[in-house]
Amino acid sequence: MPHTTPSAAEAATPGRIRLTLLGVMLAMLLAMLDNMVVGTAMPTIVGELGGLERLSWVVTAYTLATAASTPVWGKLGDLYGRKGTFLTSIVIFLVGSGLSGAARSMEQLIAFRALQGIGAGGLVVGAFALIGALVSPRERGRYQGMSATIMAVGTIGGPLLGGFLTSHLGWRWSFYINLPIGVVVLAWIQTMLHLPAKRPATRADAPRMDYLGAALLTTTISALVLLTTWGGTQYAWGSAQVLGLAALTVLALGAFLWSQTRAAEPVLPLSVFRIRNLSLASVMAFSTGAAMFGVVSFLPMYQQSVQGASAANSGMLLLPMVLPIVLCSQVVGRVMTLTGRYKVFPVVGGVVVSLGLYLLSTMDATTGRGTSAFYMVVLGTGLGLAMQMPMTIAQNSVEVKDMGVASASSTLFRTIGGSFGVALFGSLFARRVGDGISPHSVAAGTHSLFLCAALLSLAGLAAAVCVKEVPLRGKPSGPAEPAGPRKAAATAPASQG
Repeated sequence: MPHTTPSAAEAATPGRIRLTLLGVMLAMLLAMLDNMVVGTAMPTIVGELGGLERLSWVVTAYTLATAASTPVWGKLGDLYGRKGTFLTSIVIFLVGSGLSGAARSMEQLIAFRALQGIGAGGLVVGAFALIGALVSPRERGRYQGMSATIMAVGTIGGPLLGGFLTSHLGWRWSFYINLPIGVVVLAWIQTMLHLPAKRPATRADAPRMDYLGAALLTTTISALVLLTTWGGTQYAWGSAQVLGLAALTVLALGAFLWSQTRAAEPVLPLSVFRIRNLSLASVMAFSTGAAMFGVVSFLPMYQQSVQGASAANSGMLLLPMVLPIVLCSQVVGRVMTLTGRYKVFPVVGGVVVSLGLYLLSTMDATTGRGTSAFYMVVLGTGLGLAMQMPMTIAQNSVEVKDMGVASASSTLFRTIGGSFGVALFGSLFARRVGDGISPHSVAAGTHSLFLCAALLSLAGLAAAVCVKEVPLRGKPSGPAEPAGPRKAAATAPASQG
């Protein structure tokens, strides 16, 4: 019988786990805050560095690198240990932040933002994988409110912090602010995070990274993100650039799928997608990402252009949506911990999200702030019920050794869903608005995009209905208990070093 190492969740008290997770969440907050903080500083950056025609690449380079590196980081954590991989991603993110703050040209800034995005991919997927390693799926409900709160702080605080830093310290501090926070996070994680060490591997059975698969997957994701980012905005959908990206996406995807059937340690094992719940969770993550990013990207424009809200308080404009997300996530977490059941939440949440998006689509040039705030509360309630579910379902569906892959797949599909949603909604919005921005044209544009988002959210609802509920592993007052067909996997030695 092989010796089994007790999981971190068994060895630590809830208080200790909370302290450890706080450091993990702070690292994730760095990645979440960055784009929103930098977005506020964009006009000032262009004023100093020039390069207005390349401005979009400051955001695109970061988003692209984050999406492309996510599955690679997940696999690296599974192979070589999650703590070391996570700390490495933080260091890369901080180096990219420091270099971005010191950039002397737009070209340098874009390159350094890509480096920063590579680190951010590891921050996000590493945080979720560590949560999965530290806490059993059922116990995770106790700590779910922490991640929802981090999301709220990032959404609301990002634009406010960016505006303050740009006005008082200069745009470079939009990047430099990451350095002191990151150093604290590094020390915190190094001191507080204790995971079972990986069993030393012999030379014959040492894990080897699937570099060909990683390269092909990176190419596929990069082409897809650029396709959804540029299509209908920078280039027409029928242009040579967009059609070329579409062809590259299809070819690279085909080559990647072929490579994964032959790799000894595939970067994204196709076998995990034969697990019904994980595949359905990926659809749910895609749908939720599209709805979330679409609302965050375009709702403030409606509030500013139609309702006369101040751009300086753009983060506060989303408060009626964000607060229900935090509150509902906490309720969902507590119920999941007590009962071990979860399917009702993505189903009910999917219905409420679709309703909230439909209500937002009914807004016109005469809709008052109180009415739109109520619609946002409805949407936020649905997102609070459903948003955490794809990750929970994915991690509960796989073996411990594939925790990073499950976390990466959920994160990746949410990111791609957000990119796809913003591109699709932006195209619809631009078509309705036309050349001039007026209250009526903006209202017409938001009507089209929110109606489309409501229809798209139905795909996530359908996936949630099809999920087969497997009781969450673990129990409220003890160590994790495997459930269902993954029992043998759940009791395998943890290799999270």
